[in-house]
Amino acid sequence: MPDREKSRLKRANVWREAREIIWRYRRRIAFGLVVMVVGRVAGMAIPASSKFLIDDVLGEGRTELLLPLAIGVAVAALLQGGSSFALSQILGVAAQRAITEMRKTVQAHVARLPVNYFDSTRSGVLISRIMTDAEGIRNLVGTGLVQLTGGLLTAALSLCVLLFLNWSLTIYTVSVLLVFGGAMAFAFRRLRPLFRERGKINAEVTGRLGESLSGVRIVKAYTSERKENLVFARGAHRLLRNVARSVTGVSAVTAFSSVVIGAIGAMMIMAGGSSVLAGEMTIGDLIMYVLFTGWMINPLVQMASIGTQITEAFAGLDRIREIRTMATEVDGDADRAPLGLTYGHIDFEDVWFSYEDEVPVLKGVSLHAPPVSTTALVGSSGSGKSTLASLVLSFNQPDSGRVLVDGRDLAGIRLADYRRQVGVVLQDNFLFDDTVEYNIRYGRSGATREEVVNAARLAHCHEFVTAFPEGYDTIIGERGVKVSGGQRQRLAIARAILADPRILVLDEATSSLDSESEAQIQEGLRTLRTGRTTFVIAHRLSTIRSADQILVIEDGRVAERGTHAELIALDGRYKELHDRQYRIEMNRFINPGEELTPATVSRGP
Repeated sequence: MPDREKSRLKRANVWREAREIIWRYRRRIAFGLVVMVVGRVAGMAIPASSKFLIDDVLGEGRTELLLPLAIGVAVAALLQGGSSFALSQILGVAAQRAITEMRKTVQAHVARLPVNYFDSTRSGVLISRIMTDAEGIRNLVGTGLVQLTGGLLTAALSLCVLLFLNWSLTIYTVSVLLVFGGAMAFAFRRLRPLFRERGKINAEVTGRLGESLSGVRIVKAYTSERKENLVFARGAHRLLRNVARSVTGVSAVTAFSSVVIGAIGAMMIMAGGSSVLAGEMTIGDLIMYVLFTGWMINPLVQMASIGTQITEAFAGLDRIREIRTMATEVDGDADRAPLGLTYGHIDFEDVWFSYEDEVPVLKGVSLHAPPVSTTALVGSSGSGKSTLASLVLSFNQPDSGRVLVDGRDLAGIRLADYRRQVGVVLQDNFLFDDTVEYNIRYGRSGATREEVVNAARLAHCHEFVTAFPEGYDTIIGERGVKVSGGQRQRLAIARAILADPRILVLDEATSSLDSESEAQIQEGLRTLRTGRTTFVIAHRLSTIRSADQILVIEDGRVAERGTHAELIALDGRYKELHDRQYRIEMNRFINPGEELTPATVSRGP
């Protein structure tokens, strides 16, 4: 019972959204309906003329009616063709505009969803929601809904003519059509879940395909092409089974419609022929009756296909609505306090955070980062360093406790105001398939070329960028694939320098650099950190000696805190990490060809 109520509520919400879309484009749809009516009425001139041609012209020899009948049919044909063309132009443009607006709306909403949603959802699924599901709107705003209405109108007008010609035969015909209508309604109820599932399967297959294409180097490195082929084949066959079931359902409706047409044809032969022999109908009346019966049945049969398309559109709207009802990061921003220029004073007060229920990642973390200071975060992998940084970036919100900015709770500050004053260089640097200049300027789109070049110089990018044939206009490929890892890292640092944030997060900012590049960039990083509050996550402890404070994070807690000298003197976990790393680096220097093993690490130089 609860599932039935939930399904009924979901259908009601989708219907409401469909009505809102139709109402938004009501003027175009209304105009399209008028044009459609003109075309449908004009089209009836051809079957209506058959009676006069057979009974009056051919039966009674009234040749003077030939020219008026021919002119009338020609004018009707022109009106029908012109209205058909006008209808496609009027509603086709409206449908494309509606699709575009829906895609823009969904994309804007998705972009504001919390980061943890993207962590658990494939990008291919979201692309399918934005690009594919929105296509179904064409059947609501475009010709689909109008054709459905036009089919009903044509059937109604034809029914009136049929009742006038032979009401008893028409009653039998309508009875058969009512059975057909009931069968279609049943079929649509069964088909809608299939169309909804098809969108889900298609999104999953597209998402996995996108992953395998993005990670093609890993696929080839491990000769896993066959494995990816099998994964894709399984998804494609799932989609095939769904499509096959859908096709079977649609084909069943089409086949049943053929049976209905045959049954009506048999009735017309028997009843119509008997009426002509009995003198109740003329041959012209019978031919006209047959043609108008076709005009009544044909739209109803077409409605099966149109109804399927509209059902698919509703399924797409249903999936889109699921995303649009999700809370975004900026929901309620209007009720939050604005944030002017921040000093960069960051405090954590007894912060707890978990990605999964009852599995805390941060456990009562408290810290104090004064303005224009550098706080380094060190510790074992999985200890919570990156999670702490994500809270500084407001990618996540604490389960309990508070993150304060200049003494104000971050949860009560407009997120957009805060994010504009935060810069980041992540461990996995993302670059767009665009020019070097575009990627550096990404955090500050109004920057001049001179400012871009200055930022590149500070990050030691200028030298290798100017070596490219097209310099700053060089396209660097998807995710920056055309430049090296160290170059990608420096471009990301240049992007942060140009953004000029008040608060800066460096997550393994030098992890992809060799010793020479690291030495070059340390000066740029020192310049970058000047005048701003900086959080640094680093495994190379040599890069954080100058930090104002170092926090050792272990098992989600702050195990130690202090300067480099203070923590070395403490002879605790930090010194253990420092000494271990020192032995590894010395071993690499003295025995560059020796394989690192636990034995060589523990032996030391």
